[in-house]
Amino acid sequence: MDTVLPIRLEKLRCEFGSTVAVDSVDLQIPAGALYFMLGPSGCGKTTLLRMIAGFQEPTGGKIFFGDRDVTNTPAEKRNTGMVFQSYALWPHLSVFDNVAFGLQVRGVSAAEQKKRVGAALEMVRMGNLAQRKPNQLSGGQQQRVALARAIVFNPEVLLLDEPLSNLDAKLRLEMRGEIKRICSEIHMTTVYVTHDQKEALSLADGLLVLRDGHIEQAGTPKSVYQQPRNSFVAEFMGETNFIAGTVKSSDATSCEIETAAGILQSNCGAAGIGSKVTLSIRPESFRIDDGPNCIRGLCKSSLYLGEMSQHQIDTPVGVLKVFELDPRETTRVGQQLSLRAQPDAVVVLAEK
Repeated sequence: MDTVLPIRLEKLRCEFGSTVAVDSVDLQIPAGALYFMLGPSGCGKTTLLRMIAGFQEPTGGKIFFGDRDVTNTPAEKRNTGMVFQSYALWPHLSVFDNVAFGLQVRGVSAAEQKKRVGAALEMVRMGNLAQRKPNQLSGGQQQRVALARAIVFNPEVLLLDEPLSNLDAKLRLEMRGEIKRICSEIHMTTVYVTHDQKEALSLADGLLVLRDGHIEQAGTPKSVYQQPRNSFVAEFMGETNFIAGTVKSSDATSCEIETAAGILQSNCGAAGIGSKVTLSIRPESFRIDDGPNCIRGLCKSSLYLGEMSQHQIDTPVGVLKVFELDPRETTRVGQQLSLRAQPDAVVVLAEK
């Protein structure tokens, strides 16, 4: 790619009658980033992607590719590649002709088509299947063809709309690695819509979480997972335990929260003294160990999974879920346990 462009959204809005699907979204996606948009069904992520592609006209706001305002530019003139959830391959055309289609409508010569289609198919490891029809391919192979078709004409922006949702679990894992590899090789600004948190956490350079057309939080996968802004993000991005408390002391770097199980210290988040807060602690952040920042309780159930055991612990702050890594015992039912969490794993959320 000769040109790698950032994407900028300014106060982007989309209404369908009285329904606001996307509400004044501001976003900067760095050039060359693999950026994920995720959230529950109906949150506005697909509408946002369709506006970037030019398939949906915004009600308000602007879209920029680099310094170029493309808000009112037709989809066919935006130079974007799109991979659809349904693959959208022509069933009567060969793999080669499906990938070449976009080059044909752009008037690219036959010799250049052969060269570029060959390169794109080799990139997605489908070069030896160029003459097959889509119905002769597996779901993963069809997805590779759809990806080759999207990148063959060197778009400025690549858009992926839940591209792995139709694949089984094993193929999804395989294609995650392939998409990461391909995106690294082409170094193209890529926007990827999904509802699958594991896809986003394992692939993304950056991500945002949407709810009701608003951005709840944006950042790196690690920052959004480990330091969620509110209970919606904490729960959406993975399993967590919520604990109610009151801030007893607070300074610039840490605070102490009084809970029904005792005092817990946090280095993540801040609130005024006396504030009622909710804490989020991930199940894997607990260690079965005594010491500071402990909650004590009785193990009510254990599920041994080999590399990990999942425990339900009855405590004064409610039943907590705990993931014990590399467990030495197959069950802890009936044991009184001390659960220790480091202060940087105790997150003070923004709302009650």
